[in-house]
Amino acid sequence: MQADRSFTRLADGTLLVRQDDGSYLPVKSETDEAALARLTDVEIETMAATDPDHPALDDAFWAGIDARPATKEAISIKLDEDILSYFRLQGRGYQTRINAVLRRYVDSRRKAG
Repeated sequence: MQADRSFTRLADGTLLVRQDDGSYLPVKSETDEAALARLTDVEIETMAATDPDHPALDDAFWAGIDARPATKEAISIKLDEDILSYFRLQGRGYQTRINAVLRRYVDSRRKAG
Protein backbone atom coordinates (compact mmCIF):
# COMPACT_ATOMS: atom_id res chain seq x y z
CA MET A 1 0.00 0.00 0.00
CA GLN A 2 1.28 3.49 -0.79
CA ALA A 3 2.52 5.82 1.96
CA ASP A 4 0.04 8.62 1.26
CA ARG A 5 -3.16 6.65 1.55
CA SER A 6 -6.36 8.26 0.41
CA PHE A 7 -9.82 7.21 1.38
CA THR A 8 -13.36 7.70 0.19
CA ARG A 9 -16.70 6.76 1.69
CA LEU A 10 -19.67 5.34 -0.20
CA ALA A 11 -23.20 6.58 0.40
CA ASP A 12 -23.90 3.44 2.47
CA GLY A 13 -21.00 4.32 4.81
CA THR A 14 -18.49 1.81 3.44
CA LEU A 15 -14.95 3.16 3.77
CA LEU A 16 -12.66 2.51 0.79
CA VAL A 17 -8.86 2.88 0.60
CA ARG A 18 -7.02 3.67 -2.63
CA GLN A 19 -4.61 0.98 -3.81
CA ASP A 20 -1.28 1.56 -5.62
CA ASP A 21 -2.95 0.76 -8.96
CA GLY A 22 -5.59 3.47 -8.43
CA SER A 23 -8.41 1.10 -7.53
CA TYR A 24 -10.31 1.26 -4.23
CA LEU A 25 -10.97 -1.63 -1.86
CA PRO A 26 -13.11 -1.74 1.29
CA VAL A 27 -11.23 -1.18 4.53
CA LYS A 28 -11.40 -4.29 6.68
CA SER A 29 -12.83 -3.50 10.10
CA GLU A 30 -11.05 -4.78 13.17
CA THR A 31 -14.13 -4.10 15.29
CA ASP A 32 -15.51 -7.07 17.19
CA GLU A 33 -19.16 -6.50 16.27
CA ALA A 34 -20.33 -9.50 18.34
CA ALA A 35 -18.67 -8.14 21.50
CA LEU A 36 -20.24 -4.73 20.90
CA ALA A 37 -23.67 -6.27 20.40
CA ARG A 38 -23.39 -8.01 23.80
CA LEU A 39 -22.81 -4.74 25.68
CA THR A 40 -25.75 -3.49 27.72
CA ASP A 41 -26.81 0.15 27.79
CA VAL A 42 -25.54 0.38 31.38
CA GLU A 43 -22.11 -0.95 30.35
CA ILE A 44 -21.92 1.52 27.47
CA GLU A 45 -22.93 4.44 29.72
CA THR A 46 -20.36 3.38 32.34
CA MET A 47 -17.62 3.15 29.73
CA ALA A 48 -18.52 6.56 28.34
CA ALA A 49 -18.68 8.18 31.78
CA THR A 50 -15.20 6.89 32.71
CA ASP A 51 -13.57 7.70 29.35
CA PRO A 52 -11.26 10.71 29.82
CA ASP A 53 -11.79 11.63 26.15
CA HIS A 54 -15.58 11.52 26.42
CA PRO A 55 -17.06 15.00 26.16
CA ALA A 56 -19.19 15.68 29.20
CA LEU A 57 -22.37 16.14 27.21
CA ASP A 58 -24.75 14.83 29.81
CA ASP A 59 -28.53 15.22 29.92
CA ALA A 60 -28.17 18.70 31.44
CA PHE A 61 -26.20 19.83 28.38
CA TRP A 62 -28.84 18.59 25.95
CA ALA A 63 -31.85 19.71 28.03
CA GLY A 64 -33.93 22.26 26.23
CA ILE A 65 -32.65 21.42 22.77
CA ASP A 66 -35.58 21.18 20.41
CA ALA A 67 -35.50 17.68 18.94
CA ARG A 68 -38.12 18.40 16.29
CA PRO A 69 -36.82 18.05 12.76
CA ALA A 70 -36.35 21.45 11.22
CA THR A 71 -36.14 22.49 7.63
CA LYS A 72 -32.46 22.27 6.71
CA GLU A 73 -30.54 24.25 4.13
CA ALA A 74 -27.35 22.95 2.58
CA ILE A 75 -24.56 25.52 2.76
CA SER A 76 -20.80 25.71 2.59
CA ILE A 77 -19.17 26.85 5.82
CA LYS A 78 -15.54 27.24 6.84
CA LEU A 79 -14.72 26.00 10.34
CA ASP A 80 -11.44 25.88 12.20
CA GLU A 81 -9.74 22.57 11.48
CA ASP A 82 -9.58 21.54 15.15
CA ILE A 83 -13.29 22.25 15.67
CA LEU A 84 -14.33 20.18 12.67
CA SER A 85 -11.94 17.40 13.65
CA TYR A 86 -13.40 17.30 17.18
CA PHE A 87 -16.93 16.79 15.89
CA ARG A 88 -15.90 14.32 13.17
CA LEU A 89 -14.05 12.17 15.69
CA GLN A 90 -17.37 11.61 17.47
CA GLY A 91 -18.58 9.69 14.42
CA ARG A 92 -21.58 9.83 12.15
CA GLY A 93 -23.98 12.66 12.77
CA TYR A 94 -21.30 15.25 13.45
CA GLN A 95 -23.11 17.87 11.35
CA THR A 96 -26.25 17.34 13.41
CA ARG A 97 -24.22 17.79 16.61
CA ILE A 98 -22.68 21.01 15.27
CA ASN A 99 -26.19 22.23 14.46
CA ALA A 100 -27.38 21.29 17.99
CA VAL A 101 -24.55 23.28 19.59
CA LEU A 102 -25.34 26.28 17.38
CA ARG A 103 -29.06 25.91 18.15
CA ARG A 104 -28.34 25.96 21.89
CA TYR A 105 -26.19 29.06 21.49
CA VAL A 106 -28.85 30.88 19.47
CA ASP A 107 -31.61 29.90 21.90
CA SER A 108 -29.57 31.10 24.90
CA ARG A 109 -28.88 34.44 23.17
CA ARG A 110 -32.57 34.86 22.35
CA LYS A 111 -33.54 34.17 25.98
CA ALA A 112 -30.94 36.67 27.18
CA GLY A 113 -32.67 39.31 25.07
